[in-house]
Amino acid sequence: MTYVSTEHVTDIDGSAGGSPEKGSSEGCLLDRLIPDPSGLPPLCSEARFAELLEGMVADDAPRLFAVVQEFGDRVDARIAGWGIAFDDRVEVIGVDGDVRMSLREPEDALRRFRRGSRIGARVVWVNPEAAMCDVDDDAG
Repeated sequence: MTYVSTEHVTDIDGSAGGSPEKGSSEGCLLDRLIPDPSGLPPLCSEARFAELLEGMVADDAPRLFAVVQEFGDRVDARIAGWGIAFDDRVEVIGVDGDVRMSLREPEDALRRFRRGSRIGARVVWVNPEAAMCDVDDDAG
């Protein structure tokens, strides 16, 4: 997508979309709002910076959960939705594309996924260590 201003064409990402050329004194319109970091030295090496970013992402990553519909008393189940929990809210999306919710707590989504008295719903937090490749269906 491209935005056209009276000064020059700017792509949606803020890059110049044709004119003026890079290095021009006009620059991108967004450059007027963002301080120029070109005179500042890098904080550290590329490898260390990548490590810092990885740590920042790990520290601030939202938690992932599923909304699981349970049929009867452990007769069967299906994942009906996926949620992402931030510090101040959760976002839930139904796997069928028919539900999208912004809520305060993960459990607030359960009412939307229950169906009468035979289909319940529960929140299951993602545990990557619990991934199953081969499950023996006869296990008790």
